[in-house]
Formats: sequence, structure tokens, C-alpha cells
Amino acid sequence: MAHEPLSQEDVLLEGFLALDTPEGFRAELVEGEIVVTPPPDGDHEDYINLIMKQVIRRSRTDMDFSGNKGLKLGRTEGCPEEHVIPDGTFAPQVLRLYRGADPWMPCQGVAMVLEVTSTRPKADREVKRRCYARGGIPFYLLIDRDTSEATLLSDPRDDDYRQRCTVPFGKPLTLPEPFAFDLETSDFL
Repeated sequence: MAHEPLSQEDVLLEGFLALDTPEGFRAELVEGEIVVTPPPDGDHEDYINLIMKQVIRRSRTDMDFSGNKGLKLGRTEGCPEEHVIPDGTFAPQVLRLYRGADPWMPCQGVAMVLEVTSTRPKADREVKRRCYARGGIPFYLLIDRDTSEATLLSDPRDDDYRQRCTVPFGKPLTLPEPFAFDLETSDFL
């Protein structure tokens, strides 16, 4: 029995899923491109830690956090299903989204993703923003170390977020429900 030839998208997805990335590196499939990033620097991890602690302690809803769980975000026309690993993912604890052996999970139920700019800041500002909006993730928190700003994007529609709130480091950034607190950014200075 003859098999249907694989599409270019299927070949790319198979190749991506078969990658054996070196320890500490992250491989993602974003808008039809395989992106491999090196391990982050200490300041990058410090920002994530500061935010994670505030969200876990201060949110109105009990939140779980993962810094390693990959998200499947659907397909862009002409591209295979996107596979992205955010710097941080927050989900209501009651959902227990991070269970299971599969390193890639659907994005349904994720309340917020976090990215801290590093080696590819334009990808965090633009490409990942579009991916998370397409996935319907309600909130995208971007910590931009180059501009010293924290941005919360919300109200995802199609390929983008319709609402944006940006504050300079040192000013609080309001995180709405289910978080319902002001994120302190003074420690980022």
C-alpha cells in the first residue's frame, strides 16, 4: 500500500520533534522556523524568579508555574503546529495542567505566559506575541531588559493582543483577575 507523501510542514514538524538539543538549550518551532536558543544568563533567571514568587504569593487565584513546559499553539497558514517554550507559564492550580509525561501541552487553561528578553528580543516582542495571541492565551507578560519596561498584553484576537499596558521598571504593573494584584518592578532596576 502506497503512503501519501509527507507535506513540507509534516517533514519540518517531524524533524523538529526529533531534535536532540544540548542540555540547557531550547528548541522551538515558531512560524515555520526552528529556533534554538542558548542557556539564559543569570539576570534573565533572576527576573523570572522575582515574578514567579510575586505571582504565587500574591495572586487571588492559586497559580502553578512552569519554566520548562512547552506549549502547542496551533498552526499558522503554511506552517506546522507551533511549539514554543515560554520563560514562564502560569495556570490556575485547580487545573493541574502540568501533569503528564508529554513535554508539549495544549495552551488551553494557561492564564499567562512570561517572556524576559534575551538573545532574540525582537522574537519576544513580535513573533512570540503573535503566537501566544493565536493560541488564545489571555495574558502575555513581557519583561524587556533593553527598554527597561514591563508590558502586559491582553485581549487576544487572531494574530495579536488588543490591549497593552507598559510601565517603566520601578513602577507597578496591574495584573487583572485571576491575578488581581500590582506586580512590583522596582527590583528590576
